[in-house]
Amino acid sequence: MRIACLGGGPAGLYFAISTKLRTPDAEVVLFERNKPDDTFGWGVVLSDETLTNLEENDPVSAAEIRAHFAYWDDIALHHKGQTLVSSGHGFCGIGRKRLLLILHKRAQELGVDLRFETDVAAASDYMDDFDVVVGCDGLNSKTRLEFQDSFQPDIDTRLCQFIWLGTHQKFDDAFTFIFEETDKGWIWVHAYQFDDETATFLVECSQDTFDAYGFGEMSQQDCIATCEEIFKDHLGGHSLMTNANHIRGSAWIRFPRVLCEKWSHENVVLLGDASATAHFSIGSGTKLAMESAIALADGIATQPTLKEAFADYEDKRRLQVLRLQSSARNSVEWFEDVERYLHLDPVQLNYSMLTRSQRISHENLRERDPDWLASAEDWFMTQAGVTSDGPARAPMFAPFQLRDMHLKNRIVVSPMAQYKAIDGAPTDWHLIHYGERAKGGAGLVYTEMTCVSANGRITPGCPGLYAPAHQDAWARLNTFIHTETEAKTCCQIGHAGRKGSTRVGWEGMDQPLPNNNWPILSASAIAWSDQNTTPKAMDRADMDAVKDEFVLATQMAQRAGFDMIELHAAHGYLISSFISPLSNIRTDDYGGSLENRMRYPLEVFAAMRAAWPEDKPMSVRISASDWAGDDGVTADEAVLIASLFEAAGADIIDVSAGQTSTQGKPVYGRMFQTPFSDRIRNEAGIKTMAVGNIYEADHVNSILMAGRADLVCIARPHLADPYWTLHAATGLGDRQEKWPLPYDAGRDQAWRLADRDAEMAGKV
Repeated sequence: MRIACLGGGPAGLYFAISTKLRTPDAEVVLFERNKPDDTFGWGVVLSDETLTNLEENDPVSAAEIRAHFAYWDDIALHHKGQTLVSSGHGFCGIGRKRLLLILHKRAQELGVDLRFETDVAAASDYMDDFDVVVGCDGLNSKTRLEFQDSFQPDIDTRLCQFIWLGTHQKFDDAFTFIFEETDKGWIWVHAYQFDDETATFLVECSQDTFDAYGFGEMSQQDCIATCEEIFKDHLGGHSLMTNANHIRGSAWIRFPRVLCEKWSHENVVLLGDASATAHFSIGSGTKLAMESAIALADGIATQPTLKEAFADYEDKRRLQVLRLQSSARNSVEWFEDVERYLHLDPVQLNYSMLTRSQRISHENLRERDPDWLASAEDWFMTQAGVTSDGPARAPMFAPFQLRDMHLKNRIVVSPMAQYKAIDGAPTDWHLIHYGERAKGGAGLVYTEMTCVSANGRITPGCPGLYAPAHQDAWARLNTFIHTETEAKTCCQIGHAGRKGSTRVGWEGMDQPLPNNNWPILSASAIAWSDQNTTPKAMDRADMDAVKDEFVLATQMAQRAGFDMIELHAAHGYLISSFISPLSNIRTDDYGGSLENRMRYPLEVFAAMRAAWPEDKPMSVRISASDWAGDDGVTADEAVLIASLFEAAGADIIDVSAGQTSTQGKPVYGRMFQTPFSDRIRNEAGIKTMAVGNIYEADHVNSILMAGRADLVCIARPHLADPYWTLHAATGLGDRQEKWPLPYDAGRDQAWRLADRDAEMAGKV
């Protein structure tokens, strides 16, 4: 077998080595246009896990790499004159040039034909002479470009500008992040040691700061001199260096995230940055390349045909690549928006930075550095007004106050439709359902959307607040919860709009009733779907009548004893239909611009706020995105929507997303809606609740500790386990959360079993 590797970076070299280890008789030729000791980066970072993988693949080169590594365990954050350090992270760095020389030597020992200073032709020029052509030609891959119709690359150029420099200043104690505020904006550094004398010093900033400095018009030396001046307090008199002298003018670039739909074309296959990139902020580009090289070599050595070899390679690596890119996306977006977080207390900023990729969680930090996390948890509790000589408690157990409503913790039972009401009246089902979840330890328990009229219901099984019997039933429920538990209650008040007159959930979500449909209203005469009835576009009389219904429901909620109410302005229901341009095509004062589309929702909210006691809080649930690109509500508009509701008197914004139109294409995932809450809270300074695929205590604590929300809504987990909060406390070793007194025996057993499991885990 003859194999051509087009490119002499870590990906191509390590693939060549891995192939010769598996197939010694293979002829492997590596073509590289540069000299053997040319390199245009500084250090590279590998984790302990990656080192283990390399040792299993080739102990010889792994031992040599390990012998030249600089190790560090700490991450340091420098911000506004303070330095915060956390430990237990386990990184190692090596100079890119040193790594390449080690791989050159090993490749030659195994018989790889290394052809340096060779012009590398198009991949198609090698396809006839070689059985396999590996396009490992980097970020700007000519191979990927030549066969782009087959590879179908998706290249997303990120927002920040960066320049890769080096220095002889020592950062041997920690992977170091430095944030400096200048008169032209914030600028920051990713720095780490990679040998005894040299450290990587990567400088990054927003496009606005880049433009304000004029870096794009500067020479490299002028850029370096400017960076030396900005970071002089951290350089200890040392200069900054470049090894990109081959580049004329500025060496600043914006990072391109590359992902290809396919990684092979006939006998050509992509590898390393040519096929997929991972942002430098998670330090995994070289890891990605070398581990993919192992998988490709495996496939070629073990599969009977080239087609099957390439399929095996993609099958083994694509999911891992996507996971890493997902983490990298989270990380790069944090840095792109970092100015949103730089107002945070340094403790919270540091936590936010450490958990930015979502690869490191709250409990993972506890494993890495329990003392630092305990001090951070203590800080969080102190901010919540709690001081204690006892063990630090997780953020989810911090109290919270909205107006005169005091919550014992940050857990919210999110609204979940039950479809068990009769003629709008809640039944014993609701008493047991909500009562159990209040007994289960949550600080705040929400009702499902409670409708303002019979015609405003979603389904015949939805509850309401428009008749005396409804008020009485809700009052009975509130009396039980307030008598037997410490939980507070919130009534979510809404009108179904064009999504009304449909079947209960298990009979067909959003499908119209087979008979006895009632008339429905919306902002415009646009049906939810082809199956649904076209609603009447509301006229002024309709708007006034419905507003009065919201006010009546608010008054009844007060008489029923609710502690808080929420206006449901999300998920495509009536109020939401005014906000979204996908459902609002009005040409009067209530359509068109966002200001106009918000006019009626704000009228309804103001009327409800006026009817609700001043000492009790109100929230608004919004859909922060229609998941329909620029055609619908966007994240930018969500900040404005939240700000308008806050200005009208909302105390907190319940941040959901989607469900506003069948055009929506949501991107699901763990905590997938939390970034919207994060943005509203930290960009607009508004209290928020996070919701959406949050199902572990770890998620809750990470969200709260990083300042991404003030309260966290748990939905489906509370359906499966009414006592989710108490069980989460038990699992975390928290022994301060109160259980209902009749359940003390069960509590004690649960604690004993949890302590036993923790002890056994500690012995393993």
